Amino acid sequence: MTQAQLAERRNSVTQAVAEIREFLGERISTAQAVRDQHGDDVTWHKGVPPDAVAFAENTDECVKIVKICDKYGVPVIPFGTGTSLEGHFTAVHGGISVDMQAMNAILEVNPEDLDCRVQAGVTRKQLNEHLRDTGLFFPIDPGADASLGGMAATRASGTNAVRYGTMRENVLALTAIMANGEVVRTSRRAKKSSAGYDLTRLLVGSEGTLGLITEITLNLQGIPESIVSGVCPFPDIESACNVAIQTIQTGIPIARIELLDEIQIMAGNNYSQLGLEEKPHLFVEFHGTEAGTAEQVELFGEITQEWGGGEFQWAVKTEDRNKLWQARHDAFWASCDLRPGEKSFSTDVCVPISRLAECVMETKKDLDDSGLYGPIVGHVGDGNFHVLVFADPTDPVQLKTSYGFLDRLVLRALSMEGTCTGEHGVGVGKMKFLEAEHGTGVNVMRQIKKALDPKNIMNPGKIFTI
Repeated sequence: MTQAQLAERRNSVTQAVAEIREFLGERISTAQAVRDQHGDDVTWHKGVPPDAVAFAENTDECVKIVKICDKYGVPVIPFGTGTSLEGHFTAVHGGISVDMQAMNAILEVNPEDLDCRVQAGVTRKQLNEHLRDTGLFFPIDPGADASLGGMAATRASGTNAVRYGTMRENVLALTAIMANGEVVRTSRRAKKSSAGYDLTRLLVGSEGTLGLITEITLNLQGIPESIVSGVCPFPDIESACNVAIQTIQTGIPIARIELLDEIQIMAGNNYSQLGLEEKPHLFVEFHGTEAGTAEQVELFGEITQEWGGGEFQWAVKTEDRNKLWQARHDAFWASCDLRPGEKSFSTDVCVPISRLAECVMETKKDLDDSGLYGPIVGHVGDGNFHVLVFADPTDPVQLKTSYGFLDRLVLRALSMEGTCTGEHGVGVGKMKFLEAEHGTGVNVMRQIKKALDPKNIMNPGKIFTI
């Protein structure tokens, strides 16, 4: 960029910030600390701060912000709770970060129809706390207390996805602001529709590159009569994977089935006082009636015995289940606690369930051969697993080794008809793999992007280049 272009860009941003300040007042900030917070996530991607952060409180304010940014050609970057892992909210080309944490109103709950409508800044825990007395809950659980707008934008899933699906299956409709400031409601509340293009699915997973999501209509579920959780150790990681595969193939309606390798169990023992054997474990949960969960537990127990599974530890009381799953959700922080001063490289891939054991075993061998510390955890009922690799950021050899491992992991998954990311999304971290996965389909994505966002202001520099 030439000096003249830089000066023009700075002038455009200055004018946009001034016009936004006319109606937001002090709710737009150019303070360096605020900008840094909204440009850098918790993992290895080098963050770029936005030029300013606008703290919006409703859709109307977001419309005004987008229209001003469209007028001056200034990028718009949505920000929820900052829990994404692939650099989704880093301001690659500068611009205005729209922080929606104050957009946290639960607008309506329709118990008879099992749905609700919320603002984008509502978090999953906030929603479930609000629903507690209705007998309903929202099942998508990515671990972090993420905003529902961010979860829709990244097509998040998590531990319950094996039974209840991902955000793709649980979003009924969206309210979104397009690049020209136009407000679009993508669908009605009907459970199915054949009316026109599926704009809801187009925007779910678009990572803010097509529009700014401000409201979401979501499917809800009834709280099961019986919930039973447990953990089971295995002699090796292959046996644990094969139990997960056989459980899915036999049609047991398991609600959660999570793999934690022996390294992650060691970290969890230190961080969450789990007191488990340092072996690979499956964390499982069954939902249904009392008779239904008892049958599921029995069938699952028979499969674990075939593969050398050890003694189960069951948790039926709510507080015991919560402790167990909190330990699973704290896996990232537990691992970081063992490697102070090192940088984490968090990644995920997903493969067809029949290839899961093969992919995990090859990945485990690759980690050992590379001499890397990298716990493996996974939503293995979906064929989805995560590796958290650590390296000294001042050691170029370790960094090169880590990057090489991450590349091989993705290419391994793609060779097995899998995907470069099961739930984290592309952001900036997985951009280089998109054409290997989708081929000429990426050109179609670019055409859609150019049609809906001709000035390329909606979270530019993510998913693919223009």
